[in-house]
Amino acid sequence: MTARIFSPSKTAMQSGRAKTGSWVLEFERETARRIEPLMGYTSSSDMKSQIRLEFDSQEEAVAYAEREGLDYRVEPAPPARKARRVMSYADNFAYSRKTPWTH
Repeated sequence: MTARIFSPSKTAMQSGRAKTGSWVLEFERETARRIEPLMGYTSSSDMKSQIRLEFDSQEEAVAYAEREGLDYRVEPAPPARKARRVMSYADNFAYSRKTPWTH
């Protein structure tokens, strides 16, 4: 079974950078998911796909995988975006604004 080590990217529901510096070790699926015929739920008999371990650094995750004898692959961290220009809402109505605010 192969483990995947990656750094999760920021979700669309986050405005800050909370929980983005950690590294996660997850196992890849061995069996495909199937649809349960009575209720229509998606299910799987693969229990290792439910395991999700979080680490503070990539080195800790790799050391854990090597210590436990797991096959693993490391996915590079997503590239960091440029910092946004900090601007307050009140700056939209400032007298020193270059173009006047209109509707």
